[in-house]
Amino acid sequence: MSKVFSITEGLENMGALRTGGQGSVYKGRRMGPVISAVKLLPTPIHTQDNDDKNFRNFQNEVEKLKKVNEQPNPNVVKILSSGLTESGGFPYIEMEFIEGPDLEDLLKPPHDPIFTIKEVLKLADQLANALAHCHLAGVKHGDIKSNNVKYNIHTGNYVLLDFGLAIMSDEQRRTSMRHAGAIEFMAPEQNAGVMQFQTDIYSYGIILYELLAGQVPFPLNNGGETSRNAVMIAHMETPVPDLLELRQKNIPTTWPAEKRELEMQVPQWLLQVINTCLEKDPEKRYHNGMALQEAMFLGSVARKDFVVGTQSLEVLKTQNAALTAQLLDLKAKETSDAFFMKIPRRLVAGIVIILVAILAFGSYGILKKPTIKVVTKIDTIVKIKKVLIPDTVGRGYRLAQQKLLDSIAAADGTDPDKPHKKKRKKFLGLF
Repeated sequence: MSKVFSITEGLENMGALRTGGQGSVYKGRRMGPVISAVKLLPTPIHTQDNDDKNFRNFQNEVEKLKKVNEQPNPNVVKILSSGLTESGGFPYIEMEFIEGPDLEDLLKPPHDPIFTIKEVLKLADQLANALAHCHLAGVKHGDIKSNNVKYNIHTGNYVLLDFGLAIMSDEQRRTSMRHAGAIEFMAPEQNAGVMQFQTDIYSYGIILYELLAGQVPFPLNNGGETSRNAVMIAHMETPVPDLLELRQKNIPTTWPAEKRELEMQVPQWLLQVINTCLEKDPEKRYHNGMALQEAMFLGSVARKDFVVGTQSLEVLKTQNAALTAQLLDLKAKETSDAFFMKIPRRLVAGIVIILVAILAFGSYGILKKPTIKVVTKIDTIVKIKKVLIPDTVGRGYRLAQQKLLDSIAAADGTDPDKPHKKKRKKFLGLF
């Protein structure tokens, strides 16, 4: 494509990528294969002098843009250079060229008219990261819309583009707003040319709404002035339509029934984030990208009001705390039982060893050849006298002793009080 006009020395103009009321984007090429995107602002600066207010504002905002790239961020386009064109004196910003479709393209056929919840959460996180990065550097984007967020096909990241409004003066912004084509994404205060950090937050909410519902809250029917004014007034006064109703209406019929049912279960915390972003009063929104990013993080991690079946997460947390306490009690009891079980086990082991020893000795005594000792009944009687019933006991015990001795004697036919003679057995009946 032939050059339309010269941008600056060493930067070839390869033709327009898109044009609009807030400036045009051209494809540029420097020496070699490096391709870039060049944003040209519509209001020229005729005097490159610090006495010129427009030039001074441009220089100040460019310095802020440089801070954005001091720390690289995968979700923010890299600013390569800035300056004034050689012809016409138009301010320009040269950015890296991101290869891939923008969100506006991804919502058109052959793509589905809505995003899945999973993909919305991915984009919401990455775009919040981009805003936090810019706001931390003091840069307000001012022109966040679906065709200023691209999907990088090489990295799989969503990238925030086009910082054109960031370097415009308030007067330039007011002029461009009257001709801008993205009135559907503009915060109420932008109608007066005011741009705050909360302005970017509002546009962020519109993008999430569009991806979930399949359309923006207040669509622009045509480019006429009447339609544009109607959209402006709606942003300032009309309540935001129910997102879930629009999602139900625009959900693809080609999706399986199970998928359609699951895709209607948008987390309540995410809906609340979007509602906060879309507050009419800027002070009721998140104050900046850092606060937005924190809300996204807390929502995705805590999910305080996310419904699981018929039970809220708070109920599940309470139940989990009770179960955790029970588990700790069981572990403590198990530890205590294990401690006290050590002693009985040792005692049992000792008793077993003693019993084994006793049985061993007992078996030894049984197996050992016995020594036969003849014990006569008279010996038993003497032992009874000496051991069983000592002489020192009372009369009652003596009577019992005597009775025992008499019974033994009667059974044996001997008199315990007479000397005992052993009977000699005859040998072969002879003697």
